[in-house]
Amino acid sequence: MTGGQHDDAADEPWQLVKAAQEGDTGAFGVLYDKYVDMVFRYVLFRVGGDRAFAEDVTSETFLRALRSIGSVSYQGRDVGAWFVTIARNIVFDHVKSSRYRLEVTTAELQDNREEAGGPEQEVMTEATNAELLRCVSQLGDDQRECIVLRFIEGKSVSEVAQLMDRNEGAVKALQHRAVRRLAQILPSWLR
Repeated sequence: MTGGQHDDAADEPWQLVKAAQEGDTGAFGVLYDKYVDMVFRYVLFRVGGDRAFAEDVTSETFLRALRSIGSVSYQGRDVGAWFVTIARNIVFDHVKSSRYRLEVTTAELQDNREEAGGPEQEVMTEATNAELLRCVSQLGDDQRECIVLRFIEGKSVSEVAQLMDRNEGAVKALQHRAVRRLAQILPSWLR
């Protein structure tokens, strides 16, 4: 392999994908270990702190990835982006099939909080969301805008590129740096 050490580090996960495609089950296990926490945090943020649902989506993400490992090819980006795309699609499919849930008003949520896990769960969810938003607020202006548009408002990379007057590659790089920064500043209890 040519290039510096940085290139080797970036290509290593794709070498693991290639090994998994050739039947090395241990290689997929290494990919799972490397990306499971990142996918879980992404999903947890997208589903408003519902840990049980986030665990289910994370599991489904890696099952789908394993089923389709043979068809994935190098995409010029981190393998984690592929896992996150799968997770995003699962969350999106769930939201589409559960659209009625989005129409529940805040007052109804307050009335039903006992059934939805009690006040302790509500406090934990609010604390989790507040801490995530606090960490997002620590990002630089561009990174913060990218994260809010992509993960809170759910816009596509192309939509964010248009809104931020950048190309899609720049938005992907910005998002990657922002997510890496968030991973560094998130408190350990959210990881």
